[in-house]
Amino acid sequence: MTASKTAHDWQALTELTQGRAFVVEKVRLENGVAIEGAFEPPQLAALSFEDQVFVAAFVKSHGSIKEMEQVFGVSYPTIKARLNRISGALDFVEVSAPPPARSEVLERLAAGEIDAEQAIAELEGRR
Repeated sequence: MTASKTAHDWQALTELTQGRAFVVEKVRLENGVAIEGAFEPPQLAALSFEDQVFVAAFVKSHGSIKEMEQVFGVSYPTIKARLNRISGALDFVEVSAPPPARSEVLERLAAGEIDAEQAIAELEGRR
C-alpha cells in the first residue's frame, strides 16, 4: 500500500467518523497475520485529517512557527491559536525528571549544596 493511498484511506475514515470516537477491532499485518480485539487508536488519530497534516508539518519543521507561517500562508497568531486548539484536544503524559546520577549527588554533597540526609534520600529515590 502506498503512502498516498494510506493517507487517502485515513482521510476518508476521519471524514466518515466526523470526530466521533471509534475502536479498531481488527488489524491485519502485511504478512497476513490478523489480530482481533478492541484497540483504541492513538490520540492523534482522533484529530481531523487537516489537524493531523498540521501536526505532521509542525514536527517536520522542527517546531518552527516561522516555517509554519510560510507553509500555510498564515500569521503567527493563527499558527499559535491552532496549536493551542490542538494541544487542548490532547491528553499529555506526565513525564517525571530522571533521578540524578549518583556522581551528581555526590558532587553536590562534596560541594556542600546538600547534606548527607538529602544525598541519601536522592540516592534512594525519595528526594
